[in-house]
Order: sequence, then C-alpha cells, then structure tokens
Amino acid sequence: MRRLLSSLAITSCLLTSFTLPNTSLAGGLTLFSGVKRGYQLPFHLDFSGRRGAWDRYRLRIPSKKMKFAAARFIVAYPKNYKGSFDPKKIAVKVGGKKVKLSKKKWDKDNRIIEIYPEEPVPAGSRVELVLSNVRNPNSSGMFYFQCLMRSPGDVPLSRYVGTWILGVD
Repeated sequence: MRRLLSSLAITSCLLTSFTLPNTSLAGGLTLFSGVKRGYQLPFHLDFSGRRGAWDRYRLRIPSKKMKFAAARFIVAYPKNYKGSFDPKKIAVKVGGKKVKLSKKKWDKDNRIIEIYPEEPVPAGSRVELVLSNVRNPNSSGMFYFQCLMRSPGDVPLSRYVGTWILGVD
C-alpha cells in the first residue's frame, strides 16, 4: 500500500509539471546557478518569456537588499542576450507606487540600462524595476541580469545588489 501511494504521488507530480502552462513565476526554481546564496533576486515575466515575443520584465529588489539609498540603478545583461529594450517604457515602483525618473538610458554597446530616480530611493524600500516593451531574444536560454546601484553622495562605484536569472523558452 505504501509503495502504491508513493508511486501515485511521484506520478502526479510529474504529470502536473508537464501539463502546467509555460509561464515564469517570480524566478522559478534554480538549483545550481553559480549565484551566491542570498544574491538571487526575484522577478516576473508578464507575457510568457517566449523567444522573439514582446514582454514586460518586473525585476524586483526586496527591502532587505536595499541596505543603502539609491540614486541610480544599473541593470547589466550578458553578451549572449540579443533582445531589445525601450528606454521610454521603463518605470520604477517603490513600495508599489511609481516614482518619477529624471533619466533612463539603454547603453547597447556596454549592455547596461541606467535608471535615475528624481529623488533617491530610501534604504529599506521594496523596489520593482519595470521594463515594458521588451523584445525577447530569438534564442532561448538562461540570462543573468545583474543589479547594481549607486548611493547619493557616495564614491562613484556601483554596488552589487544581486542577480536575476531570466529564462527565455
């Protein structure tokens, strides 16, 4: 009887994993990523994360990761990511509310997106970087987007906050 129940449980888990729709939820499950424990950041892809499709990336920074105020957010992405971004469609939400931005810049050559809030984002805030009108790359894969930030009045060096591991199918 015990064997039958455990076989049923395993079979139902496998069947469920094959029948669920292909969506990306807040980061999914990553067992061996190479990212140090505690530095993997949550995210959400609003429109499937399919290759070549239009999407919206919600890159989240938990309040416990915001140890300092932020005057600039920098999102760095890898060379093999061949998608595109619309700087006009970038927003920042702090505690669920949109904040005004003074500048948004996509530097294709250096593979970074720079976001400048008008007012520094306070330490301990829950932050969401919303990249709308994103064109996913035509090739599938796992892409490591790094989050860096600069504090107001600080030495002009970027601080590493964490990494979002985005999967495109």
